[in-house]
Amino acid sequence: MTQIKTVLFDLDGTLIDTAPDMARALNLLLEEDRRSPLAYEIIRPVVSNGSAALVQLGFADIHDPAHIEALKKRYLEIYENNLCVDSRLFNGIAELLSDIENRQQNWGVVTNKPGWLTQPLMQQLQLADRAACIISGDTTANRKPHPEPMHLACQQADSAPENCLYIGDAERDIQAGINAGMKTIIAAYGYIGDWEDTASWGADHRIDAPEELRRYL
Repeated sequence: MTQIKTVLFDLDGTLIDTAPDMARALNLLLEEDRRSPLAYEIIRPVVSNGSAALVQLGFADIHDPAHIEALKKRYLEIYENNLCVDSRLFNGIAELLSDIENRQQNWGVVTNKPGWLTQPLMQQLQLADRAACIISGDTTANRKPHPEPMHLACQQADSAPENCLYIGDAERDIQAGINAGMKTIIAAYGYIGDWEDTASWGADHRIDAPEELRRYL
């Protein structure tokens, strides 16, 4: 197996369990609109698809693009004000990051989350200074599954794509890694719906818990 120098993570649903705060923001938005809240189990599998998908989930009866855009803007305001209330590293991630650092490897983040949310979240969880790179959805002209953010991550982490491993919980994550020439792993513990066929994504491996990645590495 090619020597792995850099481990790159998707953010939501892979490195950090942000679903509690993102779900809370959606239910607060629904409450503002005098609608009933949605169960956490319904919201969780949609979180990795971002604010647009969450608003569509909560307001499926609204089809006016301007109205949807206004709801999305308000959702992001609510979420920004409650960014890191219950968001935490997934169990086993802290130990995994320490292992990576102790082996003189490095790690970073490639996410489609905008930088104005990514950076403060990483800072509040005391991760920003440890990451070799933090590539957000607005860092490059193209977002995942395009390889551009992946290649920028390689440059900042001083690694070649073939020496990088990318782990994510969405099909576009795996596509992005493959498109960039990286090894890919599915984070099956993340925000994956029962309806998704992860076997068709083409990843090199899948893990059900972060500690499995420690053994894989």
